[in-house]
Amino acid sequence: QVQLVESGGGLVQPGGSLNLSCAASGSIFSIYAMGWYRQAPGKQRELVATITRIGTTNYADSVKGRFTISRDNAKNTVHLQMNSLKPEDTAVYYCKALSASSTPYWGQGTQVTVSS
Repeated sequence: QVQLVESGGGLVQPGGSLNLSCAASGSIFSIYAMGWYRQAPGKQRELVATITRIGTTNYADSVKGRFTISRDNAKNTVHLQMNSLKPEDTAVYYCKALSASSTPYWGQGTQVTVSS
């Protein structure tokens, strides 16, 4: 089992920045990839960014050039630096870990609100 705890959400004005963190514990040796997903009210959960154990990254087109995902394997933590935030980035952001056997684990989510 893998446990994930997110932090760093909040309220920010358009154009502002936030940094989300996700700390993993438990069977961390089994984690192959980690990532961030988000779900806005009335919409499906969507991929934001992912990163593998060796550092290969993938981003949704809507966040390319604004968001950066990084991973600290020593601390079992993944970060999402979000810059130039827009109101349409408002959502609950979820951390996800994927084991080598493709078992998914989810965090509880953290709210990000972009509003003036």
